[in-house]
Amino acid sequence: MGIKYLTLYAFSAQNWNRPRPEVNALMELLTFYLLEQGQALLEKDIRLNAIGRLNSLPEDALNVLNQTMELTKDCSAMTLTLALSYGGREEIIDAVKKICDKPNMSSKDINEDFFSNYLYTSDIPDPDLLIRTSGEHRISNLLLWQLAYTEIYFTKTLWPDFRKRHLVKAISNYQNRERRFGLTAEQLKTREVI
Repeated sequence: MGIKYLTLYAFSAQNWNRPRPEVNALMELLTFYLLEQGQALLEKDIRLNAIGRLNSLPEDALNVLNQTMELTKDCSAMTLTLALSYGGREEIIDAVKKICDKPNMSSKDINEDFFSNYLYTSDIPDPDLLIRTSGEHRISNLLLWQLAYTEIYFTKTLWPDFRKRHLVKAISNYQNRERRFGLTAEQLKTREVI
């Protein structure tokens, strides 16, 4: 399908407020998945990346995550990013804190590119397509900065039931859209001619 970057919202910063047994089960599932799939990621040339407040993860899960990222660091066919203990607002706050900690900073130094370099996602492009499963029509604090010009596809299919055929349908829908990035359709036509 030619997908170079895929981000999965695996565990939000707000998910820590869920019942402790559920959180523990999710962390165990994460650890199990990484242990079981690490070699498969390597064989498929998929680099694992993670974003979020990763130090909030339990030590076992964080260790396995770091080991899997190290194992796949030289892979290049795809980058799979797991958003873990992640929140878009938290990401923006963390970026602002990093900028404020820089010596001799001036507001004149700050623009979109500068700010983007302080986000968790500084090494990956903004998403082209967001697939929102489960019939929800909200972005749930995901990639608030990065989704500015992302196309959004909504499906009632629950995430555990989401299969390749659903992905193909979403991508087909996306391919039939006209992405304007703030321009008019007429402006796009003029640009294509030039």
